[in-house]
Amino acid sequence: MEQMFVLVYNELRQLAARKLRSERDDHTLCTTALVHEAWLELNKLNRIQWQNRGHFLAVAAQAMRRILIDYAVARRRQKRGGGQVIVSLDDDDALAIAHERADELVALEEALARLQTIDERQARVVECRFFGGMSIDETAQALNVSAATVKREWTLARAWLNRELQP
Repeated sequence: MEQMFVLVYNELRQLAARKLRSERDDHTLCTTALVHEAWLELNKLNRIQWQNRGHFLAVAAQAMRRILIDYAVARRRQKRGGGQVIVSLDDDDALAIAHERADELVALEEALARLQTIDERQARVVECRFFGGMSIDETAQALNVSAATVKREWTLARAWLNRELQP
């Protein structure tokens, strides 16, 4: 696990940087903190047999997702806000959910949990593409499916989530 972490550390930092790029300047999480928080979460998973780099990155993306969701839930709780919100799932906007959009991130997480009960693979594709910032090919490798399958599942999942997130 430690060897894998060292090998992909720079990729994890790039992934975290993409996630945090649009955050406000005084955000409490920085790139390094997000990577290290993810490492702490991954370190708890001592029984996983890492299949390859893609598998590790997919699980790391899930860990980062959970960290950002926990942060957004805490932020939402502080604001005492609620209700449905519109979340853009366009490729260009996928990693742009920032601190100011915590409600949207929580709404997306809730919708993604519902999607996972309907189609687990589509939910995993969303995790890899949206939260992990992975390309089509990286997602295909991580999920051990073809690139065409990832494209199809990504399109279907985005359509379903967009419908679910409409006010």
